Parts: sequence; structure tokens; C-alpha cells
Amino acid sequence: MTESVAAGAPRSGRVPVTVLAGPTAVGKGTVSAAMRERYPDVWLSVSATTRAPRPGEVDGVHYSFVSDEEFTRLVETGQMLEWAIVHGRNRYGTPRGAVEQRVADGRPVLLEIDLAGARQVRETMPEALFVFLAPPDWETLVERLVGRGTEDAEERERRLATARVELAAESEFDVTIVNDTVADATDRLAALIGVAPQHV
Repeated sequence: MTESVAAGAPRSGRVPVTVLAGPTAVGKGTVSAAMRERYPDVWLSVSATTRAPRPGEVDGVHYSFVSDEEFTRLVETGQMLEWAIVHGRNRYGTPRGAVEQRVADGRPVLLEIDLAGARQVRETMPEALFVFLAPPDWETLVERLVGRGTEDAEERERRLATARVELAAESEFDVTIVNDTVADATDRLAALIGVAPQHV
């Protein structure tokens, strides 16, 4: 399945900042990891979060894990490009300085964030390209969330409720990519950003 593009969204050349968002468990992290591996010229922003690491997650690679106090300091000193409370519990945010530095260096930047964060970035960086990553269908999204096995039943229900709201926001984005397979979704995202894979 190909991506759908909103009127006026196609652009020529590289896009300085691309925002990737979508419902919980749609595979944003998996697609972003594939982007990092296959398209190393794209700089993937590392979000800060107050939640605890999941098994296998590395501080500074997957997320910057910070305390509530440190997160509050970053917000109050204007060092967050966007931030939000996700699923009613933990805070996530994108440190501003690193993004602005990579843009100044001419390197394409990918922000993998949630819906609330994407809306904030649209206010501060309206020139960015906003990409919605969608599941092939609702049943697939539920299967991915349950199969992940990282949340209890209560947390799964909370995330599914959030996902319904997030899916309804698809029309706010410039482009939709359906995550039918990670490889195809990654290649379509790279084409939108304007980068080619690097072969060793």
C-alpha cells in the first residue's frame, strides 16, 4: 500500500525536520530504529522521558531517562521543543538544542513523537513535514499491543483508548504511511525525507 498525501504536501529535495507520529503500538520505534540502521544520514532525535526503561532500552540511545525534577527544569528553562504527559502517567519531550544544531548543520532530522507533541511542533515549526504512521487495520494494532507483552491489562486498555483518539487525528498530518511491513514503511519515509540508503 502506498502512502496518501495531503494536497500541497509533496516537496522536492531534503526536508529539514520530519515529525513521525501515530497511535500507540503502531511501530513508530521499530520504523525509527530501521531508519537509523538503513539511513544513517538521518539524525533521529532522542526523546527525554520520566518513565522507567523497558528491557533492552539503553539510556541516550532509545530515550534519555530523566527524573521528574530534571524534566521540570528542562521545561521551565525553555529547553524542550515539545513535551507531553502520555497515557496519563509519564512525561516525554524533545530537547530543543540538539534538533536546532542538526538543522543548522544541514542534517535531516526525524522526530518520533506522540500526537500532543506533534501538535506542539506544528506551532513552533510549521515548516516541518508531518507524517502519520497508521496500522493496516484496528485488529493488527490490538495484536501488536497485546503481543508486545510490556503492559498489564489495565495499561493495555488505557493505551487502546488513547489509540482511538490518536487514529482520529490522522487528517491533521501532511502524509499517511501504512505500516504494513517495517521495510516498506521505512523506505517510504526515507523517500519523503529525501535520503537514500547507504551501502557498505
